Amino acid sequence: MIDQKLLNKYNQPLPRYTSYPPATFFKDGFTASDYIKAVEESNEHQPKAISLYLHIPFCTQLCFYCGCTTLISRNNNLYEDYIDAIIKEIELIAGHIDNSRQVTQIHWGGGTPNALSADQIERIMNAIYRNYTMASNAEVAIECNPAYLTIEYIDRLLKMGFNRMSLGIQDFDKKILLASNREPSAMPVKDIVRILRNHGVSVNLDFIYGLPYQTPESFNESIKQAIDARPDRIVTFSYAHVPWVKSHQKTLEKNGIPGPDEKMQMFDNARETLLEAGYIAIGMDHYALPEDPLSIAIKSKTLHRNFQGYCTRDTTGQVYAFGMSAISQLHNAYVQNTKNVPAYIEAIKKGEAPVEKGYLMDDTDIAVREVINEIMCNNRLNWEEVSGRINKTAEELKTLTAFDAKKLEPLAEDGLLSFDDEEITVTPTGRFLIRNIAAIFDPKLNAGEKRFSKTI
Repeated sequence: MIDQKLLNKYNQPLPRYTSYPPATFFKDGFTASDYIKAVEESNEHQPKAISLYLHIPFCTQLCFYCGCTTLISRNNNLYEDYIDAIIKEIELIAGHIDNSRQVTQIHWGGGTPNALSADQIERIMNAIYRNYTMASNAEVAIECNPAYLTIEYIDRLLKMGFNRMSLGIQDFDKKILLASNREPSAMPVKDIVRILRNHGVSVNLDFIYGLPYQTPESFNESIKQAIDARPDRIVTFSYAHVPWVKSHQKTLEKNGIPGPDEKMQMFDNARETLLEAGYIAIGMDHYALPEDPLSIAIKSKTLHRNFQGYCTRDTTGQVYAFGMSAISQLHNAYVQNTKNVPAYIEAIKKGEAPVEKGYLMDDTDIAVREVINEIMCNNRLNWEEVSGRINKTAEELKTLTAFDAKKLEPLAEDGLLSFDDEEITVTPTGRFLIRNIAAIFDPKLNAGEKRFSKTI
């Protein structure tokens, strides 16, 4: 376990670096025409592969820990209007993408995508298949709340081509779920995993640590139960308490939230248990079986990530996102749709891209993004390798990232990394504090008043 003094020293509010720059830097005034121009320009950039993200905001009830952009509703008429809009957006953007490019990744997130009926999901999938060219080995993934899964529903998803499913378990203890306003799985989770894997579907089980009533011991029991089901991946997310952003999170405080020491013990126990069970650690929070593509990628130093999580460089593409609040990640631009469902639907009815914010990247941003991704994903930075990916020399890359070796010296003294002129290597201890290391390469970190969750 990491030394407590070291933990206290580095437990600071920092970006999660799921993107660079973080979404807090996206700007108003980015227009629909700006987005269409960025989409058309993206055809000239690498990667040529296409990743599609669909945001389904609807949930039938609010989980108190939720930090996502959601809308609590059971109104099927609203669902139908939203589906009509998302299909029109799919068609709109397809008209500006080179049809020789192939879709290698589809990801459904939310919200709760399986709040929709199977028929509704199929309507959207059919629109994708009509308008885009699919790669033969495309990953088609969906996040599901197991409280709403049935055998019949799973069968429909399989027929639509889904081959990866993420189940939001969060915890197996019903008392903890009740305190978080989360319903338990409708079927035994082990049975769901068995059924899916028997049909060739890769399965993620997702957990959150830092919830009311959780203890290091209880959380470790949930992880052992997950291991017994033997999913392809297990994810342990640290609960980010940001009530100034999500006011409903204050509800969790009445039952008490585990402090940093307890959370670190939960993380450490879970990590040790998963490694002993044969899972491979991927970044800070993912664990995968040795034969999983992420495990293979981490060994070959080709791991990558986007807003949807870890992926491989072979699978991921530029991300074109559909639905309210969805964020597109193009070579040199981020574009976020409006966060208001009626406004989203109205914009689409007018034939407009429903843009709310955006960010155009310059050479410096692209260089910093590549460096931070490499550190976050592969726990190392070889200047020559990374500079070659963005057609810069190593010295140009160091200049663009305002690199100063003196900033690394305190981290090296604390055993978080080692470095020389050619390469920086993160130590096993440093992997616990990877966000702190990434922040060294972030020239925008102190630009303006931004509030972030703590690293632990």
